[in-house]
Amino acid sequence: KALEFVKLISSSMSTVQAMEEGVVRALSEKEDALDEEIKRLERLDEDELEALRARRITQLRKKASERCEMVSRGHGSYTEVQEKEFFEAAKRSSKMVVHFYRSATWRCQVLDKHLSALAVRHLETRFVKIDAEKAQFLAERLKIWMLPTLVLVRDGKTEHSIVGFDELGGHDNFSAEDLECLLHRWRITDNCRTTTPTQDHQDDEHDD
Repeated sequence: KALEFVKLISSSMSTVQAMEEGVVRALSEKEDALDEEIKRLERLDEDELEALRARRITQLRKKASERCEMVSRGHGSYTEVQEKEFFEAAKRSSKMVVHFYRSATWRCQVLDKHLSALAVRHLETRFVKIDAEKAQFLAERLKIWMLPTLVLVRDGKTEHSIVGFDELGGHDNFSAEDLECLLHRWRITDNCRTTTPTQDHQDDEHDD
């Protein structure tokens, strides 16, 4: 038993050492790449540097203009829209998350909190909510049968509906990041911050 314990300790130390060496190697490669970029910039003459600055300024201005355009269309915040506003909003935004809610339903409040955070984080997507009881025509058309339901819209068409919390583990204590990654898998957000085993399983089901 003592010999087995020594072997186990030795194996663990070897694993840790290999991991440390891998980290050091990765950091070294990044440092080398950074050094090369610095050397490249140092070799540029005044005209090349000026052209580089001009390109960067143009890129920043374009990005700022796109951001302002998104904000003017309601992106960047989580807002309530009326039934009659839904179709126009879907036309103006290529990606949209629509929360069909009821005030008396506590789980809708859970989603409100997370969607408010994600709306700020993902300017590329519009986040809105609709009172299902005041939008019966739309709710029937989109086959809303349980609240809360998130309708995911891409390019004016319904991509998917997240009904209740089943896709989020079936419980109320999921995080904004869990919801973010679920939206990302349906290509409604550009990225997500984390991945969970539950989400990996759902990925497999989606691929099927």
